[in-house]
Amino acid sequence: MTLDKFAPMMLLSLMLLGCNSEDIKQVVVDPQTFESGVECHVCGMVITRFPGPKAQAFETRTEQMRKFCSTMEMMIWYLQPENQSNVSSIYVHDMAFSPWNKPDDGYLIDATKAIYVLGSDMPASMGASLVSFSSESSAKFFIKQHGGKIVLFSDLSLERLITRANQ
Repeated sequence: MTLDKFAPMMLLSLMLLGCNSEDIKQVVVDPQTFESGVECHVCGMVITRFPGPKAQAFETRTEQMRKFCSTMEMMIWYLQPENQSNVSSIYVHDMAFSPWNKPDDGYLIDATKAIYVLGSDMPASMGASLVSFSSESSAKFFIKQHGGKIVLFSDLSLERLITRANQ
C-alpha cells in the first residue's frame, strides 16, 4: 500500500477515535402546543377532545414530536426499551396550573422532573390517569381531593402502570 492510499485511511481512523459517546449531544426540543385535530401517537384519538394531562416526546430517530392523549399512554410507550433510547425530550402538563378539562399548553414541564399521582379518581382519555405536577406540595394537595399515591419518574415502570391501567 502506498502512502497516498494509507493517508486517507489514517485520517478516517483518527476522526473515528475522536468520536465517543460523551461527545454526542442529545437534541433537546421545546414543547409544542396540542393543536385541534392532532391524533394520539398510540391510540389515534383526537387529543384535545379528552380531559386530563397530555404528554409529548421528541423521537430522535424520526425527528418528530410524538403526542399522546394522556400521560399514562405516553409513559407506557416511553418505558418500552426501544423508545427510551430514542427519545431526547418528554413533556407533560403541570396540572397544578391547568384545568382538568382543557390543560393549558403554557404549563408543559419536563416529564423526567415531574411528580406523579397514580390511582386518583380523576379519569383521563384512556381511563386511569397518571397526573403530573411540578411540585410535591401540589401533588399532595391533589391527593387530598382525589386520592392516589405519589410516584417519582424514576419509580415508574411498565408493570406498575399496566397493572394500574387494567384496574
